[in-house]
Amino acid sequence: MQAIVFEEFGGPEVLRLKEVEEPHAGPGEVRIAVQAIGVNPVDFKVRRGWFEDFMPTPLPSVPGLEAAGIVDEVGEGVTGFALGDEVVGWTKGGAYAEHALMATVVHKPAEVGWEQAVALPQAGETADRVLRELDFKKGETLLLHGAAGAVGTLAVQLAVARGGNVIGTASPANHDYLRGLGAVPVAYGEGLVERVRAVAPQGVDAVFDAAGFGALPDSIELRGGTDRIVTIADMGAQKLGVVMSPAANTTPEEVAAVIGAQLRGVADGTLRVRIDEVLSLAEAAKAQRKSEGGHAGGKLVLVP
Repeated sequence: MQAIVFEEFGGPEVLRLKEVEEPHAGPGEVRIAVQAIGVNPVDFKVRRGWFEDFMPTPLPSVPGLEAAGIVDEVGEGVTGFALGDEVVGWTKGGAYAEHALMATVVHKPAEVGWEQAVALPQAGETADRVLRELDFKKGETLLLHGAAGAVGTLAVQLAVARGGNVIGTASPANHDYLRGLGAVPVAYGEGLVERVRAVAPQGVDAVFDAAGFGALPDSIELRGGTDRIVTIADMGAQKLGVVMSPAANTTPEEVAAVIGAQLRGVADGTLRVRIDEVLSLAEAAKAQRKSEGGHAGGKLVLVP
């Protein structure tokens, strides 16, 4: 099969489209014929070698965490999934390929397209998890950095559905989009503290940083400390005393339940996902370069 492989750490240029052996479903596993692949910031961070101290990556490696596709192999002991099922979830051994083994998998509703479905697992779980970590409640005000991106889009909607108020930072071009989701938009950059105080004179109760572009000092000033501030993107958070959200410590069953509920929301139109661009598998380097630049207006998706 064809897959994207990197054999050394480095920039997007280390990604190569190669012919590799197909994986096969072992006990407790399903394999899919991949229809769509989610591109996430963690992909370029792994490729850069930034996680080697705590999450070593064997080389050569196929990147990617999430995929959607059609079950074409079912391993021994698997229940609840059969050949031909349309599914989405987290992969085991890489996602940027024509076939992938699935670690945590959820049935995809027929009403949800492949690109929409693959926009959910990583972003949807992250948005749900951070709001729980922040203990965000009805009536509270959330400051959300990177509100127009893939994670931000979902976090805005989940926070509003909880009965909360959301102030979302984004470029002016995305302000109407955020208003449509129920958020109050503000421009990021110099003067952010004053702009946020102008729309929320009562203050903000929690901060969710999904952008990672130096917004933490302003967030600390607005909160009067580091309490109830969580980032998923700022690698310098620890130096500031801010929590960097770890991977989920919930069970696969709990994570699958969260994504299943979000998929039903997409199917019935109560939850929106935002796709920035759909690219071919051969354009993986282009997709990661855009992801690394931090300016994707939603989910980046690859298709084999």
